Amino acid sequence: MIRLFVPGDSAAVAVGADKVARALAGEAARRGLPAEIVRTGSRGLAWLEPLVEVETPGGRIAYGPVAPGDVAALFDADLARGGAHALRIGPPEAHPWLAAQTRITFARCGVVDPASLSDYRAHGGFEGLARARGLGPAKTIEAVTASGLRGRGGAGFPAGVKWKTVADAPGDSKYIVCNADEGDSGTFADRMILEGDPFVLIEGMAIAGLAVGARKGFVYSRSEYPHANRAFQRALDLVHADGELGAFDIELRVGAGAYVCGEETSLLESLEGKRGQVRAKPPLPAHRGLFGRPTVVNNVLTLATAPWILTHGGEAYAALGTGRSRGTQPIQLAGNVKHPGLYEAPFGLTLGRIVMAIGGGTASGRPVRAVQCGGPLGAYFPVALFDTVYDYEAFAARDGLIGHGGVVVFDDTVDMAVQARFAFEFCALESCGKCTPCRIGSVRGVETIQKVIDGVDVTANLELVEDLCHTLKFGSLCALGGFTPYPVMSAITHFPEDFRAPDTRLGDIRPPQGGEQGLE
Repeated sequence: MIRLFVPGDSAAVAVGADKVARALAGEAARRGLPAEIVRTGSRGLAWLEPLVEVETPGGRIAYGPVAPGDVAALFDADLARGGAHALRIGPPEAHPWLAAQTRITFARCGVVDPASLSDYRAHGGFEGLARARGLGPAKTIEAVTASGLRGRGGAGFPAGVKWKTVADAPGDSKYIVCNADEGDSGTFADRMILEGDPFVLIEGMAIAGLAVGARKGFVYSRSEYPHANRAFQRALDLVHADGELGAFDIELRVGAGAYVCGEETSLLESLEGKRGQVRAKPPLPAHRGLFGRPTVVNNVLTLATAPWILTHGGEAYAALGTGRSRGTQPIQLAGNVKHPGLYEAPFGLTLGRIVMAIGGGTASGRPVRAVQCGGPLGAYFPVALFDTVYDYEAFAARDGLIGHGGVVVFDDTVDMAVQARFAFEFCALESCGKCTPCRIGSVRGVETIQKVIDGVDVTANLELVEDLCHTLKFGSLCALGGFTPYPVMSAITHFPEDFRAPDTRLGDIRPPQGGEQGLE
């Protein structure tokens, strides 16, 4: 029996993984070879998808990127035994891009069948939940606190502190809410967990429920993730039928795709069946959240990391990272980059190493000019800041955001004035409308930046943009308006040549690139 592994992840499917799977099954049948096709998640090497792996006595051997037209030649090259072929990569774990990673949250992605509970258990699944049950609520919270795990959704708030706050809050019922409303451009880590290792999220939510005394959990996903939602619901049905969660119940809810519902209080409003609008804080959701009850609101990656921490201990997780940024960060490389995909590593890499050594520079082959970190509301970093250490404090010191871990690369053809206008446009489109700075300020921002682009009273209008950004940053109710100044002001600060009057712009003449400084 030939056992072949083909990702069922959306990114792989988008470039033909389903067709490759059918071609493999058809070719094996034509040759009279019994074959099993296992649809896994993705290992995160997006530029090599569809990545096909075959099980051999010496371990898995990978080939990629595979097209349906390559399948016959692969069989001719003795695919069943990992034979030589131009697309042969070898053992996937030995590939330099994977070998250099520290896989914790994504340890099983691309390895296990996401629809098999037995496969999950065979790879250490539910060991963390068993450990938490043995420790009890207080010791479980102590382990998460000791790990230094911070929210991976963007805010970076210590998970252990949030869990203890909810545990200590009075209430006849409490809730665990998983924020899977992944709306940042260039990010896909939540989706990869939902599609490639959904049981780890379920286990993490059960651990959180045990820790704080909650018996009900909700996963709030987005309608733009139909493939992920089906995969997660399938896994949830299997766990419910299995009885592993005991009295703890989890329900999947799908929102309509409003970006603002990624903000925790807007998400709670939507879960309650209301319009997704920001709530004023206090009270915090930890005290008065879903249906007025104490609620833990954590991101997918935060909850999906909890099982590893309970299995291996908080100290083992805290031993990774740098400063107050402990553990690993799943970095999502996208945009104009040679090697896009998901790269999990401890905090402490430099931005230059992430973009140049890991990402391989631009896909276009042109010089890197700007990198946006932290989604559409993240700051733009120039090559001159490639020595910035990838952790929360180092980024904050340079007016940047780690956010959800997205890193989007631009080459030297990008117009940063247009990018600044886009930030205001995005805010105007996605604003819930509750607060004036966000609702009105973003619209005025689009108009004013356009005047700058058109060369109308450039100096005065740039001063007005700065005033608008100050109002948005300190007057908005939530991070949608509050963070919009990051991309706008970073573009103006680091790329001033793009904001001059049209007849004085530098055009294609760009500042010198960083060369070797970007590699360390």
